[in-house]
Amino acid sequence: MAVGPHDGPPAASPQDPYAMVRTRAYAKLLLMAALIGVPVCAAAFGFLALVGELEPLIYTDLPRSLGFSGTPLWWPLPMLAVAGVLVGLAIRHLPGGCGHEPADGLSVGGAPTVAALPGIAFAALATLSFGVVLGPEAPLIALGGGLAVGAVRLVQRDLPAQAVAVVGAAGSFAAVSALLGSPLLGAFLLMEASGLGGAMLGAVLVPGLLAAGIGALIFVGLGDWTGLGTFSLELHHVPKAAQPTVPEFGWALVIGLLAAVAAWGVRRLALLLKGRVARHRVPASVAAGLVVGALAVVFAAVTDKPSSEVLYSGQTAMGALFGKSDDYSAGVLVLLVACKGLAYSVSLSAFRGGPIFPALFLGAAGGTALSHLPGLPLTSAFAMGVGAMCVAMLKLPMTSVLLATLLLGRSGLTVMPLVIVAVVVAYVAILRLTPGPAPQPAPQPTG
Repeated sequence: MAVGPHDGPPAASPQDPYAMVRTRAYAKLLLMAALIGVPVCAAAFGFLALVGELEPLIYTDLPRSLGFSGTPLWWPLPMLAVAGVLVGLAIRHLPGGCGHEPADGLSVGGAPTVAALPGIAFAALATLSFGVVLGPEAPLIALGGGLAVGAVRLVQRDLPAQAVAVVGAAGSFAAVSALLGSPLLGAFLLMEASGLGGAMLGAVLVPGLLAAGIGALIFVGLGDWTGLGTFSLELHHVPKAAQPTVPEFGWALVIGLLAAVAAWGVRRLALLLKGRVARHRVPASVAAGLVVGALAVVFAAVTDKPSSEVLYSGQTAMGALFGKSDDYSAGVLVLLVACKGLAYSVSLSAFRGGPIFPALFLGAAGGTALSHLPGLPLTSAFAMGVGAMCVAMLKLPMTSVLLATLLLGRSGLTVMPLVIVAVVVAYVAILRLTPGPAPQPAPQPTG
């Protein structure tokens, strides 16, 4: 058909956002993701298993081998000092700085180099096994992405940059797949933290989900075979929750605001200390370890509870806190939140690990403390505290809602409206409390 003088140029056909997914190269990428999920997840399982073996070795077996009848009250002090020495020296001398600074938040921006992986693993092992208040998720994300990219580049060195990014993301998905209790939750975490959207979201999501699903199967299989379990975040014997009431929505506002203020204080202190630690890395890391140990000793001495309640990420302690809440008075819980919060802040400034699990534990302990007040059931308070503190520290609202609700199973679905309100309030409040980036000065005219 002829084009008339007023018809104008023919309209350009719209670009197909899924064209890449239909290519043979994308099918190869899916196969790579599936194959990568197996060894990466096995390595992640081995890392978590090693941490699980080192913790009792350091805090139970070692003092007994030295002639003590049990673990002395003061034992965390020298152990955390040793952790400071090990992590400080590793950050100073090993390639890559042993991963990102946890005080800056959860980083998922690109896979580290293969040369940086030993330092990341060593610093994370020293951090986690000696009782520093950080979690394993950030090191696993870095190790999974780095191992995946390194393995693929051994096979095909000329892989395009976009394919390398997808492979690295799939490795991170696989490594963290079962840690949060659900591969889907791990996918939401990495997607929301990376800020991907549009067609790129789907292109990365499908290989990542495939690797995460296979990774979760590997976790379950290795857990059954070794008898070590899956190291995932899960709660048992969750009380059935009643439908939310109007007073509970009022408590959601309060919990959201309190979590934002608490998280702002934790992050502000961590960033303040981070600069001082960087200038005197080894002695400052030792001092940070001593502070964390002293906080654990003080809590144990005052309450007769074990110092491990303050130490570690809180991943395994959340179930005991929830299931045995009657053993904790409101005063003990408040002191636990204060000591754990300060230890968390100091740990963020000097060590290497993830910020998620201590935030979840602080929210859980704070919510449990507030449940002693009228009109606030334990399950609702627990869920709202977890979601609000998670979003206040990570600024990931969808992930925070899913974490708090999926963690509690059916009861979590019942209290989800309360969790959403608490998360939204905490999210808006922390953004109001946190100043944005300074405006860039306008360029001066030349001529």
